[in-house]
Amino acid sequence: MMNTHSIQPLQAPAASRPGRRAFAAGALLALAFAAGHAVAQPGEWPAKAIRMVVPYTPGGGTDVVTRLISERVANLNRWVIVVDNKPGAGGNIGLDAVAKSAADGYTFGMGQTANLAINPALLPSMPFNPRTDLLPVALVASQPMVLVVPADSPWKSLQDLIQAAKAQPGGIRQALASTGTVGHLAGEMLSFKAGIQVLNVPYKGASPAVTDLLGRQTHYMFGTPQAVYPLIKGQRLRALAVTSAQRLPILPQVPTVAESGFPGFEAVDWKLIVAPRNTAAGIAQKMNAAVNQALQDPGVLKQLQSEGSTPMGGSLQQAQAYLQKEQAGWATLIRDAKITLE
Repeated sequence: MMNTHSIQPLQAPAASRPGRRAFAAGALLALAFAAGHAVAQPGEWPAKAIRMVVPYTPGGGTDVVTRLISERVANLNRWVIVVDNKPGAGGNIGLDAVAKSAADGYTFGMGQTANLAINPALLPSMPFNPRTDLLPVALVASQPMVLVVPADSPWKSLQDLIQAAKAQPGGIRQALASTGTVGHLAGEMLSFKAGIQVLNVPYKGASPAVTDLLGRQTHYMFGTPQAVYPLIKGQRLRALAVTSAQRLPILPQVPTVAESGFPGFEAVDWKLIVAPRNTAAGIAQKMNAAVNQALQDPGVLKQLQSEGSTPMGGSLQQAQAYLQKEQAGWATLIRDAKITLE
């Protein structure tokens, strides 16, 4: 069953007594929006509810960010946005639904690094082509991975881990929350750049991967801040490095991988709103402006930063350029490091 959540708009402000007729019209307009059918002049957009597809299950990181941004955009603009969860196939099912939807401005989706940049180069085939079937609309936020080891691990730095891996080729075990994810590819990138061989141990999610890491079944993993930060605070895990270009505000004492001997190293899970390719430029521009406005909201900024995310934003052109750069970069790594799904 489709999991939906309707983001209700703000009510129209009350008018003064002399403008009772204007007030009545405003009230009717607000009611129409709440029902998902706006009273609009021909050519106006939006004239009905907007669907925002999340290609993952409710409650996950992508879902939380999508609902946060959708709610703020809806409130600021008095739009109706319905969040529609369509999980499966690493995000491909949901984004395929977006790609194949009518390009009428009423369907958008929240894409991310894995399904827009990694999957096209890693999978033998995909149901849609991210380069030709989707229109980049607005960059939302990015989040690095955190390289962690058990708190009682002898490794105090990234270089300690690398030295151990070089001394025991194939003997060090890396936990993977899943294959084809940014965490997986960050680990492959490190192995390639450091010239080490480790044994990848894939799991069906972050929770079992962290459990086995704590149980010493594996030696290290690249986890999301949501998955590992509470355990770092609780002194059950130790953070050795983060994969962003700058240090993470919630972990200011933890160096980046780039600082730890690998200049230019960056692997982040970014989120990008997309639409069907032929969506009108004017509509895409309106959504882009609305997202940029929402990203300036103090409440939105506070929530993003508290979970280890960095707000992005920017123009339509910047979204397009960023996506192309990321697609090229991940494709090059996958080719040069000969990464495959085992």
